[in-house]
Amino acid sequence: MKPEYSNWVPDKLKKEMLLATVAFAILAVLCGLFVPGTLKVILVVILIAASIVCGWFTWWCYTAYNAFSYDGDIQLSRKIVEGTADFVHVPDDGACLDVGCGSGALTIAVAKKNPRAYIVGCDRWGKEYSNFSRKLCEKNAAAEGVANVRFQHGDATKLPFPDESFDAVTSNYVYHNITEHNKQKLLLETLRVLKKGGTFVIHDLMSKSKYGDMDAFVRKLKDMGYEEVRLIDTTDSRFMTKKQASKYMLQGSTILCGRK
Repeated sequence: MKPEYSNWVPDKLKKEMLLATVAFAILAVLCGLFVPGTLKVILVVILIAASIVCGWFTWWCYTAYNAFSYDGDIQLSRKIVEGTADFVHVPDDGACLDVGCGSGALTIAVAKKNPRAYIVGCDRWGKEYSNFSRKLCEKNAAAEGVANVRFQHGDATKLPFPDESFDAVTSNYVYHNITEHNKQKLLLETLRVLKKGGTFVIHDLMSKSKYGDMDAFVRKLKDMGYEEVRLIDTTDSRFMTKKQASKYMLQGSTILCGRK
């Protein structure tokens, strides 16, 4: 049995964009044939422009899908997940929480690298990412032969765990998707469940427009007593190149890590 970690670019989106491209092109031809006068020119120009835009986005969707696929040529998702997991160290018999586990990829990667620890993956598995589910996570764990994991429903804005429940917490590309919430407050909610002496590794698109001043946030964490707090740019060829980050809209990909 082979794991199915799904893809950041849904199959449905690829198909919809391809259909839209073809539909606009067909409408442009029909207008050119059957619409009279000046209106024909206006409609044809608009429809051709729409077809070109949709065509470009269709090309991007297929290119990105291949890049993020675990079976693709570039395998960006694998590099990002396994690279993030390399930073997560959980003591023997300790517990780690993966926030927004999606298809379970990071949860399972951390579990494989920390076989004597227990890893919990939580997600709300919303309809916007309907290709992810708890059942899929459990299926992937079984396919990987990983038993030291558990998956449960949980919302990153209010985690269903007491304070200081875990020896480590981690997350990958989650918080930037949570709209209408302050990202730094979301990070503090995640750190709430981290034990004293525990480690945290959060990877996300930490651009200033999304997260605000992260250098100031690092200083704030240090003032709160956190140690070894660092921001690590993962577009420096650590996980991807600057060119790839720009092409696949991953600018700002950064790891925030440290110890409580």
